[in-house]
Amino acid sequence: MSRKQLKPRKLKRTISPDPKYDSILASRFINKLILGGKKSTAEKVFYDALEIIKEKTKQDPLTVFNLALDNVKPLLEVRPRRVGGATYQVPGEVSEKRSIALAVRWILGYATDKKGQPMANRLAQELLEASRKEGAAVKKREDTHKMAEANKAFAHYRW
Repeated sequence: MSRKQLKPRKLKRTISPDPKYDSILASRFINKLILGGKKSTAEKVFYDALEIIKEKTKQDPLTVFNLALDNVKPLLEVRPRRVGGATYQVPGEVSEKRSIALAVRWILGYATDKKGQPMANRLAQELLEASRKEGAAVKKREDTHKMAEANKAFAHYRW
């Protein structure tokens, strides 16, 4: 063994699925939506947003939600890497877990930025736009992919 003592790996917490739709993705989304430690408020906002989606589209709202997440999940991203004195934006693939986390963060971020309506309406609108491959969150994904494509020349710095 080296000088550094090996630490045991931390166990990942298992997230229980949400009670209404029995979906782990929905549960992760609600956990990210929590404002001020109030999970009940976050659940109400999320479920109200899915009800709005159900009224507008006449489809299963969980299907629309999953489609929206799939449309926003990035496949590639750039990470800064210092080589010599310069910092290069090195493109790389995104793990499944991180791509879901980024998609959730982007959707919630752009829904929060919209003002003048209740959060459930803004969230429903952002999810509907993302499911149709429109909206700010999908544009963010496209910009991330373009950045990775533009910096493909620095891919050999990945290690």
